[in-house]
Amino acid sequence: MPITSRRDFLAGLSAASAGVAALPALNETAFRRLFDAELVAGDRSAQSLSNDETYWSHIQRAFDMDRTMINLNNGGISPTPTHVLQQMLRDLQFVNELPVEHNWRVLEPRIESTRRELAREFGCDGEEMAVTRNASESMETMILGLDLRRGDEVIITNQNYGRMITAWQQRERRDGIVVKSVSFPVPLTDPQLLVRRIAEQMTPRTKAIELPHITNLTGQILPIRDIVRLARPRGIPVFVDGAHAFAHFPFTRDELECDYYGTSLHKWLHAPIGAGFLYVRKDRIPGLWPLMAAEEKDTANIRKYEQIGTHPQANFNAVSTALTFHRGIGVERKAARLRYLRDRWATALQQASPRVRVLTELGPDKAGAICMFAVDGLDPSALGNWLMSRYRIVNTPIVHPEFAGIRITPSIYTTVDELDTFVGAVQTAMRNGIA
Repeated sequence: MPITSRRDFLAGLSAASAGVAALPALNETAFRRLFDAELVAGDRSAQSLSNDETYWSHIQRAFDMDRTMINLNNGGISPTPTHVLQQMLRDLQFVNELPVEHNWRVLEPRIESTRRELAREFGCDGEEMAVTRNASESMETMILGLDLRRGDEVIITNQNYGRMITAWQQRERRDGIVVKSVSFPVPLTDPQLLVRRIAEQMTPRTKAIELPHITNLTGQILPIRDIVRLARPRGIPVFVDGAHAFAHFPFTRDELECDYYGTSLHKWLHAPIGAGFLYVRKDRIPGLWPLMAAEEKDTANIRKYEQIGTHPQANFNAVSTALTFHRGIGVERKAARLRYLRDRWATALQQASPRVRVLTELGPDKAGAICMFAVDGLDPSALGNWLMSRYRIVNTPIVHPEFAGIRITPSIYTTVDELDTFVGAVQTAMRNGIA
């Protein structure tokens, strides 16, 4: 969001908050955090704000965190700002007063506002945006909803998310399709290498390609648009697993040129647990079956992917609140801050010892907050357990058949002191061991 637009946005919230009715999408405390942060920001660029601790301290106070532990696993589930959680809890309490009326007749229609705002943020038509519970539900809708015959081939990578690999393997056992898995090095210094390897696996029987926008292992950003451009002339759909990408760094649907995209919203958008979206380009909707049966009249309706039975609507409606907070910060600022935090710890460890290997290609277009490292001579799982037991640092050891390390993922509420504590702990482990 440009500076002038953000100021107009905050000014509008300020005027609204002066009225007698409370803001439905941003409470007074949350607004004050954004407003105070904006006063610090002024006209400065996102990059110049990335290391301004005064600015980010206001954002950090929007989260009620357990600071007795250092959470560096925000790639799994991130906390939600306090005011977002409060809205969800208010809706849950409201539903509980008269569930059949309040959940279905009052709150459920409000999903259309969430749909509209998500579509606006992603850059698509609202009639192409389904609100789901998470990226796995979105991706399995694609994987299980595509018509395939025995002998048809699909291409994935061996760094796809495990649940997606499992879904394809089930189709392989059940339907007799052929799953081809390609490998690529870490760090991925040449993204075109992956494009070439996928091209090498394509045949007239290739019916789909599925891969992550950002790998959940090392955080590498993959060349989605190039792969879409490779596949589209051949009529091959590309299913994009964006679980770690949306609201993490700036991009839109048109920049990716994709026809299918699924994501979770409880990671980088900081929405409550249990919210995601599935994008399907309008002319592709009739050809993709939903996970749960839909009436024939809904064949071309994006809402067919939302027919999951009774569920709490409060989680979905709180997404709009999280989007409001996200826009108040600005995705450019968020991305710059996350990359600053990543580079702060990764560079410090690289400079501390030649034993440290960073397994993620760094750079503004290569990765975001997620980064993996390994220390020669220290087992990643043992080091990860030591960091947790000795320093209360939450981290993610990962052992892949082709590499191993620890995934470190700070977020916008992470302080530089917490990262410096982590760096000091690893330096201690390298110097003294972890026995």
